[in-house]
Amino acid sequence: MPAVEIIAIGNELLLGDVLDTNTHWLCRQFSGRGGRVQRVAIVPDEPGAIAEALEAARRRRPDLIVLTGGLGPTSDDKTLFSVAQALGRPLELNERALAMVQATYERLAAHGLVRDAALTEERRKMACLPRGAEPLHNPVGAAPGVLLREGETAVVCLPGVPAELKGIFATSLQPLLSELFGGRVFLERVLVTDCGDESLLAPVVNRVAADHPQVYVKSRAQAYSEGVRLRITLSLSGEDVQAVQAAIEAADRDLTASLAAVGIVVLERVEGG
Repeated sequence: MPAVEIIAIGNELLLGDVLDTNTHWLCRQFSGRGGRVQRVAIVPDEPGAIAEALEAARRRRPDLIVLTGGLGPTSDDKTLFSVAQALGRPLELNERALAMVQATYERLAAHGLVRDAALTEERRKMACLPRGAEPLHNPVGAAPGVLLREGETAVVCLPGVPAELKGIFATSLQPLLSELFGGRVFLERVLVTDCGDESLLAPVVNRVAADHPQVYVKSRAQAYSEGVRLRITLSLSGEDVQAVQAAIEAADRDLTASLAAVGIVVLERVEGG
């Protein structure tokens, strides 16, 4: 069972300005693949605090350490500087990472989303990685993810923007995940309903769960209030991605039809939770 540690970085997390949904999502992903998340830390955007957390995690020798946040172009994005410091590696411009950043800004400029594609110092900063690091393509944003090897431990740095983190996780991080966790996959889908009363959902959820025992089917209770839309989670892990997808789809079809039969509508589906 691979051991995993997660270090979430950001003053906004400690101030309570932003909810740390990334750690929750990653815990679900690793646990679903058969891993064991043995520790989670939240630290500020301070090089000393980030380096200290990384060094402490390394001493416990997990198979994987994931750092989230602090990969952007601004001066308070200090994760890679801190990782380089903790690992005793110089921070240097990585040509592969620079090409990724340039391609992203060229695409954004072509769609009129940024003024131009010039590689400013702030944009080049996102391509400065610890020596020996492998950049991970970011299909959603500009900052590449980063993979380093330290003995038997893999160290991965991911952006703090949830969509970017999930995009890298689902694409360029997959070879490492396959190496650590084998072919095991974990899929999750959340159905958002127009129902605010869990007692109405319960009979349907309980019956679908009984008829699809391999799939985790769970509704989440909330306080009664106007506009509450209850969510139902469907999740499953397994070795065969097609079989896992088929089981989720079958449970979804059954659940949707059964909810409709009692007047409850599924408003949207959210892949990955």
